[in-house]
Amino acid sequence: MWRSCVSRGLSKARASASRLLSTASSSYTVVDHTYDAVVVGAGGAGLRAAIGLSEHGFNTACITKLFPTRSHTVAAQGGINAALGNMTEDDWRWHMYDTVKGSDWLGDQDSIQYMCREAPKAVIELENYGLPFSRTEDGKIYQRAFGGQSLDFGKGGQAYRCACAADRTGHAMLHTLYGQAMKHNTQFFVEYFALDLIMDNEVNMTCYKCLFPMLGNLCWVTVRESLLLNMEDGTLHRFRANNTILATGGYGRAYFSATSAHTCTGDGNAMVARAGLPLQDLEFVQFHPTGIYGAGCLITEGSRGEGGILRNSEGERFMERYAPTAKDLASRDVVSRSMTMEIREGRGVGPLKDHIYLHLNHLPPEVLKERLPGISETAAIFAGVDVTKEPIPVLPTVHITIWVVVDIKGDNPDSVVPGLMAAGEAACASVHGANRLGANSLLDIVVFGRACDKQKPLEKDAGEKTIAWLDKLRNANGSLPTSKIRLNMQRVMQNNAAVFRTQETLEEGCQLITKAWESFHDVKLSDRSLIWNSDLIETIELENLLINACITMHSAEARKESRGAHAREDFTTRDDERWMKHSLGYWENEKVRLAYRPVHMNTLDDEVESFPPKARVY
Repeated sequence: MWRSCVSRGLSKARASASRLLSTASSSYTVVDHTYDAVVVGAGGAGLRAAIGLSEHGFNTACITKLFPTRSHTVAAQGGINAALGNMTEDDWRWHMYDTVKGSDWLGDQDSIQYMCREAPKAVIELENYGLPFSRTEDGKIYQRAFGGQSLDFGKGGQAYRCACAADRTGHAMLHTLYGQAMKHNTQFFVEYFALDLIMDNEVNMTCYKCLFPMLGNLCWVTVRESLLLNMEDGTLHRFRANNTILATGGYGRAYFSATSAHTCTGDGNAMVARAGLPLQDLEFVQFHPTGIYGAGCLITEGSRGEGGILRNSEGERFMERYAPTAKDLASRDVVSRSMTMEIREGRGVGPLKDHIYLHLNHLPPEVLKERLPGISETAAIFAGVDVTKEPIPVLPTVHITIWVVVDIKGDNPDSVVPGLMAAGEAACASVHGANRLGANSLLDIVVFGRACDKQKPLEKDAGEKTIAWLDKLRNANGSLPTSKIRLNMQRVMQNNAAVFRTQETLEEGCQLITKAWESFHDVKLSDRSLIWNSDLIETIELENLLINACITMHSAEARKESRGAHAREDFTTRDDERWMKHSLGYWENEKVRLAYRPVHMNTLDDEVESFPPKARVY
């Protein structure tokens, strides 16, 4: 099947004849392609963007290093938030309030308004595409409780807003969207690894509405091309398009323990950083409260939405002390910190008292079978637990890096790069601010995407710097294997940019992650080929991770406050006067430079008023 997808893309692309480009040590076959739009990544965000472009008649290429249905969206479990009102009365404005509050007031309220207002339409669209949602007895889409969700602007109790397909919502969504993309004749290039963006320094005065309706002014740089490696035959491919959409996911594998797949290496983020554009708010790395102890595999928040309870070694439902109203369904950062404090104070479970129990065994077996079949199977395989009889051992685990690519040039927060857009975990609209609410990620990926215009000829030497960089990595002959540098980086991030942070640990982290980057210059590859060279691919991915890790650590060290997922033990309160602003991390000359941009406190229109900052309690 995947070979037919690749051949379909090649046959219908307007590809010119291939040519050879030689470096000091090697020659590379380069093939050129022209499309109206190129989508890099084929998870939920990439597929939805590709569908929208293809169904409007644009010649669209979707490029992915994995077969589309293996993208990490497939692992999403809990569901997708939308104020459908199927279980109780609901309103998108209430959803917006919860999202602004969940972001700890670092989310841009115009973006949040757009996402929450569009959410019901997006879910109904998925239903019409064929997504097999779970159903209520009267046939409506079933919606479960989820963390941080309330009614009536926080005054009406728990909201049941999370539409789901049992506990395999991402799996159902990804297969549904892939089918729609094939129906609309999207051209797929499967197992092509994106290397870099190619920037065009001429003025482009074409204005369009991109993914983020709040950004409007243009700058002096455009993105017209991207360079990719075909892992099957070792050829290089330059894709020319007036619009490039990055939907490349997050970089959770910068950490030692993460719910992310091993393919989540921040490739699009690093491409943007190498192009001189900033990455935003990387210090806000979200820890999911319930990763399986020792394995890191995700246990969805939906398990608590269905009635699951966290207990310590004394059998206490301790979340009642930390979040008296929401309890186990407080936002993820609150629950993660609460669990960590219980463990620190000696109330953890197990021989080392270093984790917590998640109890589902009080729930009826028929509910577990119908609503949480995947969780029951995962717990049995990775924890050896029968969820109908025993609790699941869990620990906060790095889950998502939702705030990354910013398509602006220089330090002007109102300028955008024409032709470059982002969606999904590789985007920063910013609809999640300092902390993402559960089930807002699947919503985020299907709400944002569009736009295209005429083409220009390719420059003959476009991409030569990237090819020289690739050739240098391919022939690297240092003393350190990729795996050793990667493990060192992951341990530094796990130890020094954890759930709780201090100036001491962050300063040490900055020094250690810089040393990890410097050690990358001594990397050694044993495979010099271009065909299915996993050694080369993992080394490129490692460089991408290191760039993300460096910006994350330095951004965290600079932010002297606690906000959302960024919890400082030496600066324990939120400081709106000095830190109500987005961090921008630039990668310049192999060092991090920080700048800042303001948070958008305004809404798009008068359908809803903005929500002023206040104490964030659950």
